[in-house]
Amino acid sequence: MGSIVAKNRKHLVLATGRSHPELARAVADEIGTALMDVDSRTFANGEIYARYEGSVRGSDAFILQSYGRPVNEWLVEQLIMVDALKRASAKRITVVMPYYPYSRQDKKGRGREPISARLVADLFKTAGADRIMSIDIHAAQIQGFFDGPFDHLFAMPVLLEHFQRTIAADNLTVVSPDMGRVRVADVWSDKLGAPLAIIHKRRDPLVPNQVSVHEIVGTVAGRTCLLVDDMIDTGRTIVRAAEALKKNGATNVVVAATHAIFSDPAPQILNSDFIDEVVVTDTLPLREEQRFEKLRVLSIAPLLARAITEVFEDGSVTSLFDGAA
Repeated sequence: MGSIVAKNRKHLVLATGRSHPELARAVADEIGTALMDVDSRTFANGEIYARYEGSVRGSDAFILQSYGRPVNEWLVEQLIMVDALKRASAKRITVVMPYYPYSRQDKKGRGREPISARLVADLFKTAGADRIMSIDIHAAQIQGFFDGPFDHLFAMPVLLEHFQRTIAADNLTVVSPDMGRVRVADVWSDKLGAPLAIIHKRRDPLVPNQVSVHEIVGTVAGRTCLLVDDMIDTGRTIVRAAEALKKNGATNVVVAATHAIFSDPAPQILNSDFIDEVVVTDTLPLREEQRFEKLRVLSIAPLLARAITEVFEDGSVTSLFDGAA
């Protein structure tokens, strides 16, 4: 009987797609395990193939994929990897996507638009995923799109630790770049013991990545301003916000964001004189041409490793964050 029980104990399988192998290796090192070897290929006609090189039967499998460019190729690759696990009799399949793809398409703003974030969740459920794990999703309701457990992780503890060591709280103001991020910025304000300011902006729905800053609510003159956001794409929005802060008397502007999408020409834009430092995590891979002098990248691997370990051991993921929102 003892041998049967031992044989039926689940084992952890950690595998990765080809989008961000450096992050996957760092997560594996933190957990103290090895990545499962996967034979991943793209055929001449663009079709993707993936086969696990070891047994996954009865395993608790975690498939990590990060969504830099090309997003659609990496999405199909992770779907195929999930399908392969399901057909190889994995016991439980967790999709680990540090950055949730299509997260900005979470609702219909106008008629005849898709809700692509819901479509992504449906695709993974159909492929055989039992659980999704992601960090700082753009809209909280995305958790409800997936019919199963959704572990919403927060990069705030990683970023907070950095700023608690590097910025004096007595001259700091936390700034929300728009009304949609006020709740998160308010948590940052409480954690750092700093006042909160809010930038009111208006975006033209017909012109992407164009923002007009209108007014600042709160005191920023003579202070170091910490702009907090979930992602930076082209950088135009955050630079407009930084410009408004400097013109209203801020002495320094530091930007903190979880996801460094950095679509061209973000590095050039973010090197603006209005910004003193940009701090991000490595949820997304950064090519050499996407890096710039004012950029600092923090490792998200320890956070992912702890969350994966809690899920594998049937522990509490919520306990990792202590009130983060």
